[in-house]
Amino acid sequence: MLNISAEHKKEHLYLEVYHYYRKMIMENRLLPGSKMPSLRKCAQDLKLSRTTIENAYLQLAADGYIIARPQSGYYVTDIARKQHHLTLEKPFIDTIPCIYDFASSGVDRESFRFDLWQRYIKSALRQDERMLSYGEPQGEKDFREVLSDYVRERRNVICSPDDIVVGAGLQSLLQILCPLIHDRKTVSFPTPSFIQCSTVFEDYGFDVHYRNKNCDVIYVSPAHMTKWGEIMPVKRRLELIRHAETDGHLIIEDDFENEFVYLQKPTPSLFGLAGGENVIYIGSFSRLLLPSIRVSFMVLPPSLRELYIKKAACYNQTASKAEQIALCQFIRDGHMLSQTRKLRRLYAQKLKALTSAVKETFGKNCQIITGAAGTSLALTIPCPATGDQLIKAACTQGLRLEVLKETEETISLVLSCSSIPLKDFLPACQLLKTVTDSFV
Repeated sequence: MLNISAEHKKEHLYLEVYHYYRKMIMENRLLPGSKMPSLRKCAQDLKLSRTTIENAYLQLAADGYIIARPQSGYYVTDIARKQHHLTLEKPFIDTIPCIYDFASSGVDRESFRFDLWQRYIKSALRQDERMLSYGEPQGEKDFREVLSDYVRERRNVICSPDDIVVGAGLQSLLQILCPLIHDRKTVSFPTPSFIQCSTVFEDYGFDVHYRNKNCDVIYVSPAHMTKWGEIMPVKRRLELIRHAETDGHLIIEDDFENEFVYLQKPTPSLFGLAGGENVIYIGSFSRLLLPSIRVSFMVLPPSLRELYIKKAACYNQTASKAEQIALCQFIRDGHMLSQTRKLRRLYAQKLKALTSAVKETFGKNCQIITGAAGTSLALTIPCPATGDQLIKAACTQGLRLEVLKETEETISLVLSCSSIPLKDFLPACQLLKTVTDSFV
């Protein structure tokens, strides 16, 4: 049972209740679908006011740990299963072949020229002397020079090669960054879905929050604010920059999927708008190339660059030296720009086709939300099943799904168009309708 300390101020009591139930949920001591104690009973058991309990429940609901059902109460979501993959259904799911994968974050096979990339990799491997040594801790110098030109031209990120740190994926970069900002204690993420990033910060002792602009570190993904591609408007970006400057906060800008903007002009980066002050810019090539090509980079502001340089020799480079050399020449020869144009056309076409297939299948009996960017749409359809029930039923039919939210009468899904071929959209949607209709 939660032990409330009398020393805590009244306004902090709801946070103790919040963290208590959050821990219970994430440790699977409160299972998905189980009902939370009523506000009145919880207040009686903990000897706290109903308002305190209600504030804690509202915060749990806002962060995705519980969901309110009208005239029924609060119920635990399946967030623990999504984040830690601890449910018993996973081995069962993994044994069934997937025919249509709406939950994939992979890429379309037709989007990448394997033959072209192989030539650049072979060219890199022919640099015998260079391949005999370890990679530079900060990243290959010629690659960082190319990156500084690339981000200046594409995202108005004005920096020198010495400001750039290369790593194999986002987590490896955050593991370098966290010790540099250890004096900051709290970090905010847009949603609990940023589990890979929040885990690194938790491992380094940060207190993780969600949608809290008063945290020391504010992590944002402006081109991917929602899974269906909503973009942070310029007005909001400027407000965030002013807020960080006034209160001394640090912004981490994860510019994920900024290349896939279809319905509006690309929005300036936070780093560019802030002139490089109080903002760390992070970029990756996983969506433009292949998820298996693990090359990411971050641009440090001057204050953190000096701290990093003092410790750079203590770190080993995690990104492949051969891939850095290959990618350097790939960008120099103009292939990254042509690849970006190709993918923008491809995914815009696929997202439009997926939207048409959904409308043809579900008719007026659905709600579709698409953003100005990205490779996914949000679909809300009538379905009395829980998220777990629908995912399991779909899996038995070879269909992979990602549930966004659920109510007693509807369920919302995120449908990705990235890895399913165009010709399969309609049969995949028809299979989805068959599965959802089975619960009616």
